[in-house]
Amino acid sequence: MRRDLLRWQFDLVWSLFDYHLERLKPEDFLWEPTSNCWTVRRTADGTWVPDWEDAEPEPVPVPTIAWVSWHIGWWWSVTLDHVQGREPRERAEIAWPGDGDAAVAWLRDLRQEWLTALDRLTDADLDATAPFPWPDDTGHTVAHMIGWVNAELMKNVAEIGQLRLLRCE
Repeated sequence: MRRDLLRWQFDLVWSLFDYHLERLKPEDFLWEPTSNCWTVRRTADGTWVPDWEDAEPEPVPVPTIAWVSWHIGWWWSVTLDHVQGREPRERAEIAWPGDGDAAVAWLRDLRQEWLTALDRLTDADLDATAPFPWPDDTGHTVAHMIGWVNAELMKNVAEIGQLRLLRCE
């Protein structure tokens, strides 16, 4: 079944992610490797919000691990909303949990929710039109969306891994 191949690919990517998650230290998350960084910032009410611009700036800022972990949580939460038939949340509604341990727990919870949703999908579900992440494009299926999740997660895992390794120098 196609779902099994997509699940295998996801599990492979997650094993690479888990390797880095296990080795992250609390101080790694907000470390800024350069002056041109995007991170998450605590607001007066105690919530954490990411740096963001609707049009990507030039040069592109280097994200912190905290920012990348928020980014994963954002797109994955919205993808789960779509897969589970919920009203998708807006980007501003997805807050970073506030520290490294909480971020890791949040990402692991999203993984579990994703696996539950993924394991329920049938071939017919995989063939359905995906409403996300391609607005106004009816040519992509839920199977494409799952492939996108795997690719996006792999890219973000590589970013976190590289930042972790640079911080260890």
